[in-house]
Amino acid sequence: MGATLPFLRDAQWFGEPPTWDWTAGGLEVVTGDRTDFWQETFYGFHRDDGHFLGAPAPREFSATVTFEGDYETLYDQAGMMLRLNERTWLKTGIEFSDDVTNFSVVVTRERSDWSVIGVPLVSGPQQVRLTRLGNAVLVHFRNQAGNWNLMRVADFPNTDGAWIGPMACSPQRAGFRARFSDFAIDKPIENALHSN
Repeated sequence: MGATLPFLRDAQWFGEPPTWDWTAGGLEVVTGDRTDFWQETFYGFHRDDGHFLGAPAPREFSATVTFEGDYETLYDQAGMMLRLNERTWLKTGIEFSDDVTNFSVVVTRERSDWSVIGVPLVSGPQQVRLTRLGNAVLVHFRNQAGNWNLMRVADFPNTDGAWIGPMACSPQRAGFRARFSDFAIDKPIENALHSN
């Protein structure tokens, strides 16, 4: 296992990808054909066949993932997921849409919603952070200046039984490559709403 991903030593796959490996640099994933996590809204379909490597999540924490992907096709995506079950989850990271890489958040409570922050085509490792406090989840991305920017404050059940870890999907194809070089989880950061 990659030395930079010790939290994931007890993780398990939800939707194991056809190709994946632990390398000296971390976790490498190649997605299966037309994989996604989405429930109903706008598109009308129910998909729960993306790739998610989940470990048991504490009730309160801050988790940060460092990742990159070969974004080429509509909706190619990589990042992090917090999952209670197939109808209650959150995913965040980079999603490719209209030839732009977007920092993205999808929150699903029976039905999915989607919010994006478009950025120029990113290259190299990116970071997103998820903080769970009580019945709230706060999602940040690290900008090019190295500061954390708030993307979302979302409602999420304050219950045990959630899982957290890296996530990748390719709703329009097979063969999207994503690499996860770091995944860290610790106690919640201080001043989570306004941190930079």
